[in-house]
Amino acid sequence: MGRRVRNWAKSRRVVNAIYRVVIGVVGCGVVALGLFLVPLPGPGWLIVIVGLAILASEFSWAERLLGFVRTRVEAWAAWIVAASWPVRALVTAATALCVAGALYAVAALAGVPDWVPDWAVPGLPGL
Repeated sequence: MGRRVRNWAKSRRVVNAIYRVVIGVVGCGVVALGLFLVPLPGPGWLIVIVGLAILASEFSWAERLLGFVRTRVEAWAAWIVAASWPVRALVTAATALCVAGALYAVAALAGVPDWVPDWAVPGLPGL
């Protein structure tokens, strides 16, 4: 069904242009959301990759970029698996530190949510 609709849209110049603009806006929006979420705990990079996949469905530059990202992620995963346990522990600690810093920055800018107990924020400066 989807391929048939896409082929129909490609055969009509105006519909094709509108379709590409919609794909571009949606894909860029998903990428922007993912980049906004990257420093926070959660699937920020996964959302960026999904946005690139949306863009890659219509734009060759995005397909090339997605291939580059895939290659880098596979290389990173292989490196982590092959690394010694102290290196993996250091990477885990650095990641946890980055997440804690991002959470602190969000709490300092937006305020600590009411559901967080007072004992969980023991006199941290700026909170």
